[in-house]
Amino acid sequence: MSRMFGTDGVRGVAGTELGIELAMKLGQAGAYVLTKEAASKGKPRILVGCDTRISGGMLANALIAGICGAGADAVYAGVLPTPAIAYLTRKNGFDAGVVISASHNPMEFNGIKFFNSEGYKLPDAMEDEIQFQIEHDMQDIQIPTGEKVGHVTYDFEMGRQYIEFEKASVPVDLSGLKIVVDCAEGASYLTNVAAIRELGAEVVPIHVHPTGTNINDQCGSTHMEELMQTVRDEKADCGIAFDGDADRMLACDEKGNLVDGDQIMAICANYMKKQGTLKKDTCVVTVMSNLGFTIMGKEQGINVATTQVGDRYVLERMKAEGYNIGGEQSGHIIFLDLNTTGDGLLSALNLLNVMVQEKKPLSELAFVS
Repeated sequence: MSRMFGTDGVRGVAGTELGIELAMKLGQAGAYVLTKEAASKGKPRILVGCDTRISGGMLANALIAGICGAGADAVYAGVLPTPAIAYLTRKNGFDAGVVISASHNPMEFNGIKFFNSEGYKLPDAMEDEIQFQIEHDMQDIQIPTGEKVGHVTYDFEMGRQYIEFEKASVPVDLSGLKIVVDCAEGASYLTNVAAIRELGAEVVPIHVHPTGTNINDQCGSTHMEELMQTVRDEKADCGIAFDGDADRMLACDEKGNLVDGDQIMAICANYMKKQGTLKKDTCVVTVMSNLGFTIMGKEQGINVATTQVGDRYVLERMKAEGYNIGGEQSGHIIFLDLNTTGDGLLSALNLLNVMVQEKKPLSELAFVS
């Protein structure tokens, strides 16, 4: 059997390539592999969230059945951004977290990705162990009975913890700014609009009415045209676009021009260097980043470390060598001092903070970067 896990979990067309049987097996095997040590100290707890896809509930219920069938308790938090699950897993002492999402892909796809107790995506070896258990009929798992069976609870208020975390992480006063926010009919439609608005901005929200079938449909960070036009029409200061699970973010300036992930990283890295917070004066990017980023780094005295494509490889390099900002041109940016995975809202707030502190429009900052 080929490798089940890709660079961002297990993905496929929901119902066929990723059906309820596979979801249940992933829940059971994932719970076993991720909570072996915790199980010796009591019943483990796993946090589960999803994006707005119509298949999310179906797969969540199957996944949770598998988790409970391995003897772990599951807490279902409903629709939340991927970075929220990563943060809430470690904040609330869960033994693992799981997100059901296919990120920026069309609605017929879905995916399952795991986080460990510290909110990090799993290393290859741990994913391979989960696959091994599935391929060998869960041969190492003792099926619980009686009081050892896992229990399911529901907590749909956890998004508030994430909002407060984001506001505290970048406590910028956005008063006086008008910002168009495109949530891609996805997981950020409540949390991210609320956070930006509560920091004082006038928010013009678009694509915040998910139906289960319209996620990423001609909107969000993969389709920026409407956001750009809305910024021009509204005479807004900038536009922010998230993808379906809100781990990515792209922007456009007040003129409606695209500001991509490379430009966002450059703006933030330059500001961090000026503030003395850019660790080892280094930013980590992938081979897909524009040559201009490397040229910018040389001009600004910023070292540019390069990895293969995939945010997991960026994160591995950051952790191994002690860097605190890195990401991809697609807008998947990691601020490792603040969160353990790409976080679109965190990226947006850091970008907006530079605009406020430098007192410059985004077009000027993007041009300099």
